Amino acid sequence: MLAALLALPFFAAAESRTCLVVGVSDGDTITARCGAAGSYEQVKVRFNGIDAPEKRQPFGERAKQAMSDLVYMKTVELDCRKTDRYGRSVCRVHVAPASAPRGPATLDAGLAMITLGLAWWYRDYAREQTPQERGQYEFAEQEARAKGAGLWVDKRAMAPWEWRRERRSKP
Repeated sequence: MLAALLALPFFAAAESRTCLVVGVSDGDTITARCGAAGSYEQVKVRFNGIDAPEKRQPFGERAKQAMSDLVYMKTVELDCRKTDRYGRSVCRVHVAPASAPRGPATLDAGLAMITLGLAWWYRDYAREQTPQERGQYEFAEQEARAKGAGLWVDKRAMAPWEWRRERRSKP
């Protein structure tokens, strides 16, 4: 029984917070202000399950702009599961959809970026997602590729993790 439990993927209890997005670094990293006025905390957030093009990479600025359009100066729900090696909270980020800006935060912004063709599903971290999330993210990427949406217009689009590795290996 214990062995079976240890074999299951680890899903930390998500810490859910309501915050205001005050900065967008790129297509998968934002800064949010959480808490009451006067006692708020600024949190650097890396999106769980996606990797967007780097700013100097093709489609990098477009991804940053799309993320800004989705979340900048909007209230979001952060479901944070861990902290990465750079001290960023790794979170799913939900925002009210543009069709109902005063409604509940039901739009998964990371999934939206994949659907727009401006981010990859980050398979290396799939074990940190629920089976439902993995299915949604994988399907959204397949659909974006098939439609030639966003960066998928380039048949040789390079994943950000490969682009970073290539940059590190050059003298």
